[in-house]
Amino acid sequence: MNTSNTSSQVGNIASALADFAAGLTASEVPEAVWTKSVHHIVDGIGLAFASHQFPFAAPGLAGIAAAAGVGEGTVIGSNRRLAPRDAAMANGFLMHGLDFDDTHPASIVHPTVACLPTALAVGEATGTNWGELVAAYVAGMETCIRLGQSVNGGFHHAGFHATGLLSHFSAAVVAGKLLGLRAEQLVDAQGIAASTASGVQVFLENGAWTKRMHPGWGALAGITAAHMVQHGFAAPQRPYEGRFGFFETHMQAHANEVDMASIAEGLGSRWTILDTAIKPYPVCHFIHGCAEAALQLHALIRDPSQVQAIRCELPAATIPIVAEPAAAKKLPRSDYEAKFSTPFVVAACLLRGRFGLAELNDESLRDPSILAMAQRVECVEEQGSQFPKFFSGAVTVRLASGEVLTRRVPVNLGSGERALSREDIVAKFRGTAGIGLEDARVARVLDLLLSATPGTPVRTIAAALRG
Repeated sequence: MNTSNTSSQVGNIASALADFAAGLTASEVPEAVWTKSVHHIVDGIGLAFASHQFPFAAPGLAGIAAAAGVGEGTVIGSNRRLAPRDAAMANGFLMHGLDFDDTHPASIVHPTVACLPTALAVGEATGTNWGELVAAYVAGMETCIRLGQSVNGGFHHAGFHATGLLSHFSAAVVAGKLLGLRAEQLVDAQGIAASTASGVQVFLENGAWTKRMHPGWGALAGITAAHMVQHGFAAPQRPYEGRFGFFETHMQAHANEVDMASIAEGLGSRWTILDTAIKPYPVCHFIHGCAEAALQLHALIRDPSQVQAIRCELPAATIPIVAEPAAAKKLPRSDYEAKFSTPFVVAACLLRGRFGLAELNDESLRDPSILAMAQRVECVEEQGSQFPKFFSGAVTVRLASGEVLTRRVPVNLGSGERALSREDIVAKFRGTAGIGLEDARVARVLDLLLSATPGTPVRTIAAALRG
């Protein structure tokens, strides 16, 4: 076993995260972290509005509502009012439903959707203010990202959806902080979350909708854990590093590879949230490097019929998710399968010079030119990739003339120094929320979110988000 990562040397992970979360106040959130948080919150809310326009939303919301408790919790873009934890589940489902939400590259998690649904639901229920909500959101983001980073992609290799797992812990921290739990109680909330954390990737077989519900389920579980602790429920004290704890059970043979020491390192001084990327394209982040490379090649290909072969280079660890099985990936049967199909996404980018939500509608999925182009795609392992720090990729096109065109994207748009600007994020919000809302309504919601001060009541913001 890698003794440098043993619990005796790193201390209690849950305790370190709890101490940080309990002590963080809005005034201690650095300006850059505050601004980044608001941008990601705006992005997540825009996506929740947009999801109502897609087929998965109505059945999912109907099922959640049928099982829900009575309450006043806001469901974004809807007139439904549910119990807080059910509202959080619904909002998590909506924010993640389009797979257009943010990603932290190194941890391979969608952290906003693992934190924001809980922050909005519990913040509204407790009558907190915007500053307290943002502080809780930041504490949850650091929890989620740091846990994800420590396994170096290991959850995905084991067949788990990392966001589905880690949202239970981040939601427990967010909910507990907004409920006023002490640090030792936040340890207990994480302890309970270790028994609910779940989310398998079997949805990849047939484009099932289960991934969409994972972070919402984590929100429901995390809120439940915080309330149980508040009422005296006894919980495990070493949920991560303990015998049969989270890392041992979910990483199994690879548990000794977890970098436990990194989880608490620099808490409160090194902000991992700043490395989180907002997506410019509504597809799995693993494909973004290739998508951008294909978009760059679009302008160089005057006659698509002359394209004979396409080679896509992807980080090795991502190939099983977005390139295999090859035959199935070349003929996606649903918008969700298309989001995880490198051949389809690259073909659409080469042909249309864009990839937005319109490229996922039924007409696009049946477009014979895209499907024919996808058949010419071969996916291979990329050499020298900086994955998972960045979602790199390269596309090479061979034309009938013998000419070979290649474009490489070592740092995907939205990550690192290529982070989306405030203007980009506002434009994305107008494009997502604007699918179903009038321009004037979009402008009002956007202005409220961007102008909110630490003292703005969360209930004021929640009221503006209803249908």
